[in-house]
Amino acid sequence: MSRQRTRRGFWWITLAAVGAIAVTSALGFWQLGRADDKRALWAQREQRQAQPPVGWAELQLAAAEGGLAGLHDRPVALRGRWMHEATVFLDNRTMGGRVGFVVVTPLLPLDDGAALLVQRGWVPRRMDDRTALPPLEQADGEVEVLGRLAPPPSRYYEFAGANEGAIRQNIDLDAYAAEWSLRLLPASVQQFPAPEADEGLWRDWPEVGGDVHKHYGYAFQWFGLSFLILFLYVWFQIIVPWRRR
Repeated sequence: MSRQRTRRGFWWITLAAVGAIAVTSALGFWQLGRADDKRALWAQREQRQAQPPVGWAELQLAAAEGGLAGLHDRPVALRGRWMHEATVFLDNRTMGGRVGFVVVTPLLPLDDGAALLVQRGWVPRRMDDRTALPPLEQADGEVEVLGRLAPPPSRYYEFAGANEGAIRQNIDLDAYAAEWSLRLLPASVQQFPAPEADEGLWRDWPEVGGDVHKHYGYAFQWFGLSFLILFLYVWFQIIVPWRRR
């Protein structure tokens, strides 16, 4: 009976070890796949950023053909007018390890085309009053905006009523366009840094695919855990019993 229990325990431990090794190895390969995907995104981004800037005409045409996503990461050079009254401060956005707001303002073309949301930059939030809005320079008249075409601002978890007023958690393009009677392109612009006229805004936008090395680190940890499980299994289930015999 004792020998039967020992053999049964041996096979249960073997099954658990095989399962654990399979799971940790799969997670390691998954992290390697994530790294490959981000390397491909990085290469695509660099290739697109090297292309000439696009203007309103190219954006409007791509939007009409449903191919605006194909222009993501392309530089843009747009002339228009700010719609300052529609400025939104997206809350709980981080930059440089600090929490604050991303300032988003629609840019109206000089003709009658659809507008485009511009992520103008980041400003810190006051710790003593989280509802206090920082003062911003409001350039009137025609302006030129240089930046990178991007998807609409990323969405965070939100509570009910968090999408009203100047401070919001997210922007729903359809609801926002209806609120201000705007036609909006389904994209945004991350404005380039301009030290000579930065308006007090930080524009250190995160680089998509720039954190590829962390996935190699995670993969190394998962494969290391797989090896550790295998080593412990061989030592305690094979070598130690063999030495006792």
